[in-house]
Amino acid sequence: MSNIVVITGASSGFGALTARALADAGNTVYAGMRETDGRNAPQVQAAADYAKEHGVDLRSIELDVNSDDSVDSAVKQVIGEHGRIDVLIHNAGHMVTGPAEAFTPEQFAQLYDINVLSTQRVNRAVLPHLRKAGRGLVVWVSSSSVKGGTPPYLAPYFAAKAAMDSLAVSYAGELARWGVETSIVVPGSFTSGTNHFAHSGHPADGAVEAEYETKYPGLLQQVSQKLAALAPEGAEASLVSDEIARIVALPEGERPYRVHIDPANDGSEEVSEVADRIRREFLTRIDLADLLTVHPAGA
Repeated sequence: MSNIVVITGASSGFGALTARALADAGNTVYAGMRETDGRNAPQVQAAADYAKEHGVDLRSIELDVNSDDSVDSAVKQVIGEHGRIDVLIHNAGHMVTGPAEAFTPEQFAQLYDINVLSTQRVNRAVLPHLRKAGRGLVVWVSSSSVKGGTPPYLAPYFAAKAAMDSLAVSYAGELARWGVETSIVVPGSFTSGTNHFAHSGHPADGAVEAEYETKYPGLLQQVSQKLAALAPEGAEASLVSDEIARIVALPEGERPYRVHIDPANDGSEEVSEVADRIRREFLTRIDLADLLTVHPAGA
């Protein structure tokens, strides 16, 4: 039986690649994106063309993760058409670059809304259906910046991804007894195949940004160039989408809790191994070891 998949932020980058990879594997995929009749209309057409050309079930759907009404409407549509959702993929996100001090609190709030609060909106719409079914999979697209090397001028984005990753960890335990699996996918820095850097936001306070330039001239360009240089040949963004498709295809109960796709090896995997081991040990110490594995429906 193919899965009914909902993925957020699927207009480009990891999201678009993952939607196609999952559709290629025989799943029915709802590629969530905003402004499907506006600026993302070309992406909607591209997805439709791909579906027709490859004979797969890939459907674009209006899903603005910053809008409760949009999220609720999208989920209602999917449930109305299929009666279920099997896989939810939290992929929507936005990056900003620049000295942290130059960003206003309002900019931080907007960034957290896109990268963190959006997952809560979508969860509250989708999880009741997964819990009722007693099965399902939630995939969180995290970032190696959560626990790995963190160069300057990416602090607001890194902090937001860390918050999302922490939320995913807590949700994993809270969904286990409902039979709902959690997989946290941790990409490293991919400087090609995504539009994170190209479409990144910038600080509102240009005066402060200019002051930092006197002490850190050209730092952002240096970071971008070094990250690109660290990536080995063949490190394409499709490595991430292929891994997500592999996880979804695994038998229920056998999906990994956390996987890393980090060709540049910024140290995140090593730190995560320690953190995840401590989580396992602590839950065992407080007699909650059953939360480390999902429980079949009715158990």
